[in-house]
Amino acid sequence: MKRDKVIKKLRDAAKARGLAFQVIELSRHTGIIIGSTRSTLSRSSHDFNDGAAHDFWDQFADQLGGKGWWR
Repeated sequence: MKRDKVIKKLRDAAKARGLAFQVIELSRHTGIIIGSTRSTLSRSSHDFNDGAAHDFWDQFADQLGGKGWWR
């Protein structure tokens, strides 16, 4: 899965729930902030496998509706 698609899924989910969404470019990673939850996503050139994307999305489960909110 492309990095942009991972971020878009988060952006759309935050917007649907009326939460603040912010992307901050750091030196080697991209910072994502949704509500009060912060996490970083690598700016690697390869695609993320589905498991890695799901694990990243799970970090925002408290803000976006619980574990597995992306299903």
